Amino acid sequence: MLELKNITKNFGKKIILNQLNLTITNGQILAIVGPSGAGKTTLLRCLSGLEPINSGQFLWDGKTFNPANPADSKQIIGVVFQDYQLFPNLTVLENITLAPTLVLKEDQATAKGQATKLLQKLNLIGKNNLYPSQLSGGQQQRVAIARALAMKPQILCYDEPTSALDPALRGTVAEIILNLQKEEQMTQIIVTHDLDFAQEVADKIFTVEALDQKGVK
Repeated sequence: MLELKNITKNFGKKIILNQLNLTITNGQILAIVGPSGAGKTTLLRCLSGLEPINSGQFLWDGKTFNPANPADSKQIIGVVFQDYQLFPNLTVLENITLAPTLVLKEDQATAKGQATKLLQKLNLIGKNNLYPSQLSGGQQQRVAIARALAMKPQILCYDEPTSALDPALRGTVAEIILNLQKEEQMTQIIVTHDLDFAQEVADKIFTVEALDQKGVK
């Protein structure tokens, strides 16, 4: 279970998140929705350690952890970024195996075997040796999901997973998310502007409201 307790994040004098409390149970799909500028992506960046918080606590199964400390969080949180952030000079297989070999210290054979299984699961068979520029947007996104899963996270987070996809691919993303819950019992957090998509896939919807500069809703 993931717990956020009294999370506060400021940018200068502007309060973005004000003593936010949230609990996500194991295996749950949580969608975070709200207007632009309300702090959805900031919350995701804090949760993934890309932005430090000003105050509050993150707890995983009752134990405090710091998302900004790789030693604390490397196998708790995985993130699929809105722009995917694949390495353009690396093949699909290299993109997926890089972090497991460098961070988790897996040998190449183990990392490649795991990557191959993930590519099969995500319908990317035969794409191993292609570069990101040779893939469609939907394929790039699935590679980004495979790369995040290769780190064996407890929680997988998505930043606006449907923003650049056509309606047909939107359904594919929904299927992937629901299958990960069903087959892997994967806890997932989705930041999205797409309320219809959130209602389609999420067990719980959390609405982030905009604050003024004094932190009042």
